[in-house]
Amino acid sequence: MMAEYHIRAFEDRDHEAVRTIFSDGAAEYVPVGCWHVLRCPQIHLQLLAVFLVAYVVSASFLFSCGVVATFWVTGWMRMKGVWAEYTQAALVRDMLDIRKTYLEPKDCCLWVATSGEEVVGMVAAVHPEDPSQWGKALELKRMSVAKGHRGRGLSKALTRTVICFAQERGYKGVVLSTSMLQYAAQRVYEGMGFRKVKAESPSLLAKLLQFHMYYYHYEIAGSH
Repeated sequence: MMAEYHIRAFEDRDHEAVRTIFSDGAAEYVPVGCWHVLRCPQIHLQLLAVFLVAYVVSASFLFSCGVVATFWVTGWMRMKGVWAEYTQAALVRDMLDIRKTYLEPKDCCLWVATSGEEVVGMVAAVHPEDPSQWGKALELKRMSVAKGHRGRGLSKALTRTVICFAQERGYKGVVLSTSMLQYAAQRVYEGMGFRKVKAESPSLLAKLLQFHMYYYHYEIAGSH
């Protein structure tokens, strides 16, 4: 299947396609995140409390259910807003001038996967924000594959591209972070030898909702 695809360094003509793949991929996690929140015991208790208060005030079962539904829809919209804010922040930060962010710095790059003339995937290698935490390692970032092209080995090929790039430049490892909601990505990374080294909640709200970011490390063979 990989014969259908070609992986190459980013070119300026790929700019809009790369931004679209990133935005579309991020948007897919809105419903996944909402279902995660709905399964949290803390949310169950809050919804029950809202229902009971509404029922005590109104003595109406239907009204109380309506209040709970309104509460849930509001939460859904807030979750959607959080993901939209995250996406927009990336689009005006590192994804605004891709060449300056990912190609001009030493030992950094962004690659695209193409099918014919269509860009269908992307991945980047950058220096970690806190190099002292990871040693001499590069960070895999912005991995995304268009929905219609998944399950064909593209994610593995893109990941392997970053590993080879780091190895050729004398780095000892590759690190990355991914959310607990990105199940397919976790399977790919773990299947390729990445080791989960840390789980962390990015905020107090995330901690209350039992939402974690997972941090992975890949040790390049022979790098000791």
